Amino acid sequence: MHQILLLIDVQRNMLLPPEPVPGAGEVSSVITKLLERARAGGVPVVFVRNNGGEADPDFPGTPGWELVHDVLPGERVVDKHAPDAFLDTDLASVLPSAASLVVAGMQSEWCVRETSLAALGRGHAVTLVRGAHATYDGDEAAAVVSRRVEEELAAAGVTIVDPDGVPMP
Repeated sequence: MHQILLLIDVQRNMLLPPEPVPGAGEVSSVITKLLERARAGGVPVVFVRNNGGEADPDFPGTPGWELVHDVLPGERVVDKHAPDAFLDTDLASVLPSAASLVVAGMQSEWCVRETSLAALGRGHAVTLVRGAHATYDGDEAAAVVSRRVEEELAAAGVTIVDPDGVPMP
Protein backbone atom coordinates (compact mmCIF):
# COMPACT_ATOMS: atom_id res chain seq x y z
CA MET A 1 0.00 0.00 0.00
CA HIS A 2 1.26 3.47 -0.91
CA GLN A 3 1.96 5.67 2.13
CA ILE A 4 1.63 9.48 2.29
CA LEU A 5 2.41 11.97 5.05
CA LEU A 6 -0.53 14.38 5.31
CA LEU A 7 0.32 17.55 7.22
CA ILE A 8 -2.84 19.47 8.07
CA ASP A 9 -2.66 23.23 8.73
CA VAL A 10 0.95 23.23 9.91
CA GLN A 11 0.90 27.00 9.57
CA ARG A 12 2.69 29.84 11.29
CA ASN A 13 -0.43 31.21 12.99
CA MET A 14 -0.76 28.08 15.15
CA LEU A 15 2.84 27.13 15.86
CA LEU A 16 4.65 30.46 16.15
CA PRO A 17 4.07 33.65 18.15
CA PRO A 18 2.02 35.62 18.82
CA GLU A 19 -0.58 32.93 19.66
CA PRO A 20 0.79 29.39 19.27
CA VAL A 21 -1.06 26.33 20.53
CA PRO A 22 -0.01 25.08 23.98
CA GLY A 23 3.11 22.95 23.64
CA ALA A 24 3.78 24.30 20.15
CA GLY A 25 7.53 23.72 20.46
CA GLU A 26 7.14 20.02 21.23
CA VAL A 27 4.42 19.48 18.60
CA SER A 28 6.46 21.33 16.01
CA SER A 29 9.52 19.22 16.80
CA VAL A 30 7.58 15.95 16.37
CA ILE A 31 6.09 17.15 13.07
CA THR A 32 9.51 18.24 11.80
CA LYS A 33 11.00 14.83 12.62
CA LEU A 34 8.11 13.06 10.83
CA LEU A 35 8.64 15.27 7.79
CA GLU A 36 12.39 14.58 7.79
CA ARG A 37 11.77 10.81 8.05
CA ALA A 38 9.21 10.89 5.24
CA ARG A 39 11.51 12.83 2.95
CA ALA A 40 14.51 10.63 3.74
CA GLY A 41 12.44 7.51 3.06
CA GLY A 42 10.88 8.76 -0.15
CA VAL A 43 7.38 8.97 1.34
CA PRO A 44 5.29 11.56 -0.54
CA VAL A 45 4.23 14.61 1.47
CA VAL A 46 0.99 16.54 1.05
CA PHE A 47 0.49 19.81 2.91
CA VAL A 48 -3.04 21.00 3.59
CA ARG A 49 -3.31 24.74 4.18
CA ASN A 50 -6.29 26.48 5.74
CA ASN A 51 -7.51 29.67 4.11
CA GLY A 52 -9.28 31.81 6.69
CA GLY A 53 -11.45 34.88 6.23
CA GLU A 54 -10.21 38.47 6.15
CA ALA A 55 -10.21 38.83 9.94
CA ASP A 56 -8.54 35.46 10.56
CA PRO A 57 -4.83 34.99 11.33
CA ASP A 58 -4.59 32.54 8.41
CA PHE A 59 -6.05 34.80 5.75
CA PRO A 60 -4.28 34.01 2.45
CA GLY A 61 -1.13 36.02 1.91
CA THR A 62 -0.65 36.94 5.58
CA PRO A 63 2.32 35.69 7.63
CA GLY A 64 0.03 33.42 9.70
CA TRP A 65 -1.21 31.67 6.55
CA GLU A 66 2.28 30.59 5.54
CA LEU A 67 3.32 26.99 6.08
CA VAL A 68 5.95 26.40 8.76
CA HIS A 69 7.98 24.11 6.49
CA ASP A 70 9.23 24.75 2.98
CA VAL A 71 7.51 22.75 0.29
CA LEU A 72 10.03 20.81 -1.78
CA PRO A 73 9.70 20.00 -5.49
CA GLY A 74 7.22 17.17 -5.97
CA GLU A 75 5.36 17.88 -2.75
CA ARG A 76 1.79 19.12 -3.00
CA VAL A 77 -0.14 21.88 -1.24
CA VAL A 78 -3.93 21.63 -1.06
CA ASP A 79 -5.75 24.80 -0.01
CA LYS A 80 -8.99 24.38 1.90
CA HIS A 81 -11.76 26.49 3.40
CA ALA A 82 -13.43 23.91 5.68
CA PRO A 83 -12.31 21.50 8.41
CA ASP A 84 -12.69 18.51 6.05
CA ALA A 85 -9.72 18.84 3.68
CA PHE A 86 -11.58 16.77 1.06
CA LEU A 87 -14.51 19.22 0.88
CA ASP A 88 -14.34 21.35 -2.27
CA THR A 89 -10.62 20.62 -2.82
CA ASP A 90 -8.63 18.35 -5.10
CA LEU A 91 -7.24 16.29 -2.20
CA ALA A 92 -9.08 13.14 -3.29
CA SER A 93 -7.44 13.31 -6.72
CA VAL A 94 -4.00 13.97 -5.19
CA LEU A 95 -4.14 10.82 -3.02
CA PRO A 96 -4.03 7.42 -4.68
CA SER A 97 -7.17 5.49 -3.71
CA ALA A 98 -5.14 2.80 -1.92
CA ALA A 99 -2.91 5.28 -0.06
CA SER A 100 -2.30 4.83 3.64
CA LEU A 101 -2.21 8.23 5.35
CA VAL A 102 0.00 9.27 8.25
CA VAL A 103 -1.68 12.36 9.70
CA ALA A 104 -0.31 15.21 11.79
CA GLY A 105 -1.31 18.84 12.23
CA MET A 106 -3.71 21.35 13.67
CA GLN A 107 -6.40 21.53 15.23
CA SER A 108 -7.16 18.18 16.78
CA GLU A 109 -10.91 18.56 17.21
CA TRP A 110 -11.50 20.35 13.92
CA CYS A 111 -9.40 19.77 10.83
CA VAL A 112 -7.44 16.73 12.04
CA ARG A 113 -10.63 15.00 13.21
CA GLU A 114 -12.77 15.87 10.18
CA THR A 115 -10.11 15.07 7.59
CA SER A 116 -9.21 11.76 9.29
CA LEU A 117 -12.87 10.68 9.38
CA ALA A 118 -13.37 11.73 5.76
CA ALA A 119 -10.27 9.77 4.73
CA LEU A 120 -11.59 6.66 6.50
CA GLY A 121 -14.89 7.11 4.71
CA ARG A 122 -13.02 7.15 1.41
CA GLY A 123 -11.31 3.85 2.22
CA HIS A 124 -7.90 5.13 3.30
CA ALA A 125 -6.06 3.53 6.20
CA VAL A 126 -5.30 6.40 8.59
CA THR A 127 -2.59 6.63 11.24
CA LEU A 128 -2.65 9.62 13.60
CA VAL A 129 0.61 10.42 15.36
CA ARG A 130 0.25 11.16 19.07
CA GLY A 131 2.09 14.36 19.96
CA ALA A 132 2.01 15.56 16.33
CA HIS A 133 -1.40 17.23 16.56
CA ALA A 134 -2.67 19.91 18.90
CA THR A 135 -5.27 22.55 19.56
CA TYR A 136 -5.93 25.54 21.79
CA ASP A 137 -7.17 25.60 25.37
CA GLY A 138 -10.89 26.30 25.60
CA ASP A 139 -13.48 25.02 28.06
CA GLU A 140 -11.08 22.11 28.47
CA ALA A 141 -7.31 21.96 28.37
CA ALA A 142 -5.92 21.40 24.88
CA ALA A 143 -4.25 18.14 25.93
CA VAL A 144 -7.59 16.76 27.17
CA VAL A 145 -9.27 17.67 23.88
CA SER A 146 -6.48 16.02 21.85
CA ARG A 147 -6.70 12.81 23.91
CA ARG A 148 -10.47 12.69 23.49
CA VAL A 149 -10.09 13.12 19.72
CA GLU A 150 -7.57 10.25 19.66
CA GLU A 151 -10.05 8.02 21.52
CA GLU A 152 -12.88 8.95 19.13
CA LEU A 153 -10.76 8.40 16.04
CA ALA A 154 -9.41 5.09 17.35
CA ALA A 155 -12.99 3.91 17.89
CA ALA A 156 -13.74 4.90 14.27
CA GLY A 157 -10.80 2.88 12.93
CA VAL A 158 -7.83 5.26 12.95
CA THR A 159 -4.57 3.78 14.23
CA ILE A 160 -3.01 5.97 16.94
CA VAL A 161 0.76 5.65 17.34
CA ASP A 162 3.56 7.32 19.22
CA PRO A 163 6.06 9.16 17.00
CA ASP A 164 8.60 6.32 17.18
CA GLY A 165 5.90 3.84 16.12
CA VAL A 166 5.13 5.52 12.81
CA PRO A 167 5.41 2.96 10.03
CA MET A 168 7.70 4.90 7.71
CA PRO A 169 10.89 3.77 5.99
